[in-house]
Amino acid sequence: MLEVGDGHRLYYEHCGNPDGLPVVFMHGGPGSGCSPQHRRLLDPDRFRAVLFDQRGCGRSQPRGALVANTTQHLLADIESLRAHLGIDRWLVMGGSWGSSLGVAYCAAHPERCLGALLRGIFLTGREDIDWFFRGAGALAPEAWATLAAGVEGVYGVEPERLAAQVLSAVHAADAAVAARAVQHWMAWEAALSAPGVAPPSLPAMDAEAVLAAIDKYRVQAHYLAHACFLGEEAVLGMAGQLGAMPVCILHGRLDLVCRPVNAWRLHEVAGGSRLLFVDGAGHSPFDAPMSRAIIDALHGFHLHGDFRCIAPHENR
Repeated sequence: MLEVGDGHRLYYEHCGNPDGLPVVFMHGGPGSGCSPQHRRLLDPDRFRAVLFDQRGCGRSQPRGALVANTTQHLLADIESLRAHLGIDRWLVMGGSWGSSLGVAYCAAHPERCLGALLRGIFLTGREDIDWFFRGAGALAPEAWATLAAGVEGVYGVEPERLAAQVLSAVHAADAAVAARAVQHWMAWEAALSAPGVAPPSLPAMDAEAVLAAIDKYRVQAHYLAHACFLGEEAVLGMAGQLGAMPVCILHGRLDLVCRPVNAWRLHEVAGGSRLLFVDGAGHSPFDAPMSRAIIDALHGFHLHGDFRCIAPHENR
């Protein structure tokens, strides 16, 4: 654990080859955490991997905390972690929310970044939030109906209000109310992450799993209610500041969580970027085609120090 101030303690993992190319992994959510599956994407013979759970997330403490928990706090934490480990420069790797956090970090500390590998681009703006909570329902109507049944007042509300509603629900004194909101949100995310199949049923959860999920979605709703303390204009503006920094953008063609157009928009403003739309992949980094694309891009960067292995506007 790393003490980062404001009562927060950051869980982190430092593994792989101590002489390897340093890579820092930024998880999504917001509110999720890193996992052994993320670590397995990084070849331990080639890379010195750093993974961490953001404030309030996963194994960081206090779990679910919202005080002193903004994007600016997270950027400061990443720098504290880098200095703590004695790493001069590293490759930034992030997916979904982690992609926008990665862009923000690269823009704030370009001298510390070798490049960026970004997947499943989330731009944090109103369009993204509206798509997630309403627009995607046109492609997953059964799952949308389940979400609407579990979170009162979904139809017709502004996306920011919906996030606030869920934030209120997960804070409910009645644990059953909080658990119901969380279970329906989880089922909605699961349905969008698995396109082409019937939506899953509500997850069965024991008491500890319910508490962990409430904390996770408390953080997620907090960030979404504030456009992740960034917003689309800010993310694209920061991407435009990256200059010739090597940037690889990977996005699944079947991604229903974050629209593929986000990747195109980011690519248009990030001058040193290479874009690959991955056939047969949705939002998850663990869809087989996406995992292969991530590993190939990482190995290419290890070999060349850039993403020349990804042809401009390449499709696969």
